[in-house]
Amino acid sequence: MGSRKRKSAELLKEAKKQQYQAVLRNCPTSPRKMRLVADMIRGMEVNQALDVLKFSSKEASRAVEKLLLSAIANWQSKNEGVRIEESDLYVSEVFVDSARILKRLRPAPQGRAHRIRKRSNHVTIRLASKNVVEEISK
Repeated sequence: MGSRKRKSAELLKEAKKQQYQAVLRNCPTSPRKMRLVADMIRGMEVNQALDVLKFSSKEASRAVEKLLLSAIANWQSKNEGVRIEESDLYVSEVFVDSARILKRLRPAPQGRAHRIRKRSNHVTIRLASKNVVEEISK
């Protein structure tokens, strides 16, 4: 490995230490429905996002709420002794990717069959601290 590549790899490794994320794989909800929930919390502070998800009537919000709690737990494991309220955590990134599609057949008129696509998705939540963002920008 060249020195330039090693330096950039070390910088990426340091940046990953400041990144707190949680990933939900193969959730059996369509990506379109999950994106509606993800758009609701993007950019919000963590406590406010938890409240929004808790009182949302959408079924996908339950899965995203558990995922957000997991991301918070990941943050706590890297920052022991620091309170969440003082850190100003917010949801910096949320994205939903399509996962595998189960294909089923449904009977149709005149002996035909229509294909039913049962979609699933992957959700990734990344948290960041507003305090750290301000320090980097200075």
